[in-house]
Amino acid sequence: MANSNSKRAKPMNAGRVAVWSLFAVAMIVAPLVFRSSLALTILSQMGYLIIICLSYNMIFGQGGMLSFGHAVYTGMGAFIAIHAMNLAAEGSFKVPLVLIPLVGGIGGMFFAILFGFVTTKKAGTTFAMITLGIGELVASMALMFPGFFGGEGGVTTNRTYGTFMGATFGPQIQVYYLIAVYCFICTALMFAFTGTPLGRILNAVRDNPERVEFIGYNTQRVRYFAFIIAGFFAGIGGGLAAINFEIVNASDSLSGVRSGGYLLFTFLGGATFFFGPIIGAVLLVLASVLLSELTKAWLLYLGLVFLLMVMFAPGGVASLIMMNLRVAKFGRFKPFWPLYVGLIVTGALLVVGAAALVEMVYHVQLNAALGPEVHFAGLTLDTSSMGSWLGAAAVALVGLGLMEIVRRKFARAWGAAQEYIEAEIKRMEAA
Repeated sequence: MANSNSKRAKPMNAGRVAVWSLFAVAMIVAPLVFRSSLALTILSQMGYLIIICLSYNMIFGQGGMLSFGHAVYTGMGAFIAIHAMNLAAEGSFKVPLVLIPLVGGIGGMFFAILFGFVTTKKAGTTFAMITLGIGELVASMALMFPGFFGGEGGVTTNRTYGTFMGATFGPQIQVYYLIAVYCFICTALMFAFTGTPLGRILNAVRDNPERVEFIGYNTQRVRYFAFIIAGFFAGIGGGLAAINFEIVNASDSLSGVRSGGYLLFTFLGGATFFFGPIIGAVLLVLASVLLSELTKAWLLYLGLVFLLMVMFAPGGVASLIMMNLRVAKFGRFKPFWPLYVGLIVTGALLVVGAAALVEMVYHVQLNAALGPEVHFAGLTLDTSSMGSWLGAAAVALVGLGLMEIVRRKFARAWGAAQEYIEAEIKRMEAA
């Protein structure tokens, strides 16, 4: 899983086999290690969100198309999939549950064909605004067709309408493995797409559409075909979500907030690397399921993380991983171990102090009737006591000061390592 700009038309090598094997083993072993029902739910959500985020990155990272309406194709795929499940349960549509995600994929592809013909006629900001308008249009139309969208209550189903090779898909573990199989196959197919002529020319359209037009390609057609393929995989993800939850609600599945989530976490994971959206999907589930349960201020923390990533690591988490791997490849990573430990420790002090202040502010504004005490990180903070406020502020300031000292040392060491690597590259090229 390398940079989407790198050449991929290479024979299968040992490293690539190892990566894909580890990916498969991780999905097989994960539910055996994390056995709780909550863990299975989280792992299942990660599985189909990996497909959705990768499908979004097909148009965003690989095609340079900033879409604010990707939830349309996941949501419509989910609705078509859940109606197909209900028809199958009634006996009027003979399709096993294992093929329902493909039905959702066809649904997502259909609407991508329909809406993509309009949206891909433009690029850049105009494209983004059109996708935003279509997303809001579809979301608002959901209330006009309660027979299909189920009104405010949504559409429910029962996934145990038939068996497949002895599996009823009632237990969550069986649903997880169905999602895992689709996740692996769809990830492999989308990775293979990056090496096809269409995938390569899509990168060229992103980087220099004028030159692509000059050599005889129709850039709108290239964007349109990629949009359709992305819609297909998005629909598969939506179909898997319908199977997992057995309910699809328009206000959640088709909302602009959902589209914004796909954009935000694909960016945080790293849109310029193929494996970046996989990281983003994992972070999306952890934030929406775990972080949201821990604190009411989780959206504030998420916004701050996004702001810091845009400022200091616009390539996302994947770019940070790749930069450190590059340093390790040239044997210059050893001095960074103590520096990373220092950054983690001082950063933890800063985060704990700042988070304590935030939690106390939220408590005063929202839960003052419950009393002055706030339970945070195993501590009891008293919002009525100046000592709690001053203590939290002091911890944050000390962490900030120490972190700045370590950061400056890190910046000097990082600059020296990059100079060495550049000199080494030039020496190897000369040789």
